[in-house]
Amino acid sequence: MVIHSLKPRPDQFSYVFGGTEPLLSVKPGDVVELSTEDCFGGRVTSPEDLPSKVVPFTELNPVSGPIHVEGAEVGDVLAVHFVSIVPARPYAISSTFPLFGALTPTHETAMLSAPLEERVWFYDIDLESWTATFRARRSEHELRLPLDPMHGTVGVAPASGEVRLVVTPSTHGGNMDTPEVRAGTTLYLPVNVPGAMLSLGDGHARQGEGEICGTGLESAMNSVIVVDIVKGGALAWPRLENDDYIMSTGSVRPLDDAFRISQTDLVSWTSDLTGMDTLDAYQLVSQLGLAPAANVCDPNYTMLAKLPKWSLKSVEAYGGAHRRLRAAAEEYKAR
Repeated sequence: MVIHSLKPRPDQFSYVFGGTEPLLSVKPGDVVELSTEDCFGGRVTSPEDLPSKVVPFTELNPVSGPIHVEGAEVGDVLAVHFVSIVPARPYAISSTFPLFGALTPTHETAMLSAPLEERVWFYDIDLESWTATFRARRSEHELRLPLDPMHGTVGVAPASGEVRLVVTPSTHGGNMDTPEVRAGTTLYLPVNVPGAMLSLGDGHARQGEGEICGTGLESAMNSVIVVDIVKGGALAWPRLENDDYIMSTGSVRPLDDAFRISQTDLVSWTSDLTGMDTLDAYQLVSQLGLAPAANVCDPNYTMLAKLPKWSLKSVEAYGGAHRRLRAAAEEYKAR
């Protein structure tokens, strides 16, 4: 087992997918131990630091990478398994913004009502109890929340030489903000350029489905991943798999089209895996499927479509890639 380390300097973080040189090159099956910065670039250090005042818009959501994966060719699938995701600081940060979020006027959703106040919340992180402490800013309400660390932004270089800001999710992955990208999950991404050029960041100590205020519990992370390649898989949209579910994504506006993309992909995937025709697969997904919102605040919204794996019987996606990567993760943890 080959283990690499990626701990970018502040000047090495990227704010785009595509168009940048790799910081690391790995082979399929390799493990990467990496550090990521929070979405504010570490600049918000107290509840008095308003993100709009201390973080330039062009420097929001830094990602670590790109990581070049040897042998990844256009048309392949990059499989990224998350071994562990652990908050790197004893605190996490969340905030509201005047023109960002699902329940406030924005630049694209114009209203006569006033924008929300910009307010910052600090959560104490306790790794021993695996909790984050919520404290209301205008009352005495306090609550310990279980940690559920995830990466909101994971993606590869887009196709055709395109360069995309990290904040916009699309077919290449990006800022999908789904809580399903947690330890134990395998994320499948389309390879659009040689080497795939994987980058990730935007750690959340936890996040509710939809990320309605526009931020999770934003946290720098120490994470471990294992990468692999599925030759010739040719994905249209990112997919995920854990021990219990296969999941499809769609990232676009309006939200109903993101829903349709994710559901259509899941029906097609189910049909391909089981050999059922499209309408039979459509019926099965209609009765067993789940449809959590990942984010309803980013420049593109992201929806998930989930199907329990027991309904697939003995069939494995991508030749058992998740199972193999899960075994590699266990081998790494047992070192």
